[in-house]
Amino acid sequence: MLRVFLSLILLISTAAFGTDSSLTKPAFKKLMQLQGEWVGTDANGKSVHSSFKPVVSGTTLMETLSPTGMEEMLSLYTIDGDGIQVSHFCPTNNQPRMRAVPSSADPQDLDFQFTGAGNLPDVSVGHQHRLVIHFADANHITETWTWHDADHDMPMVFNLTRHQKN
Repeated sequence: MLRVFLSLILLISTAAFGTDSSLTKPAFKKLMQLQGEWVGTDANGKSVHSSFKPVVSGTTLMETLSPTGMEEMLSLYTIDGDGIQVSHFCPTNNQPRMRAVPSSADPQDLDFQFTGAGNLPDVSVGHQHRLVIHFADANHITETWTWHDADHDMPMVFNLTRHQKN
């Protein structure tokens, strides 16, 4: 009887809170297709390099982002129920977590919103608070990172093109 009751609770909570990955899996697959090397510029025309690599048997996408004049940053993208989570490892030694719920199976944008962070004593302390990845086409993306510090948000825009091997 208890087993039936627990199964019913699980079924109801799944329906109420949604863990449907019908949009998430294809959106994550699109994200995984970023695999490879990317080059581009920031909003000030300074160069930026990004590298995307599938890891952990293809369940995680690792991005290493290297803007000119800044230290390297690492981000890990994974499926999280009905969304995609990114864990960002920042040179400021905090680790923001952001989550996007795809609006379609083939989204133009993935909008990752802050859900928490490791090693962040207070949300007023500077940290990456939002990330929007815009897919222009298979070879062009724009990453807009939002740095949140106290009551101020500062966008950092990176326009990236897939590096074509010669």
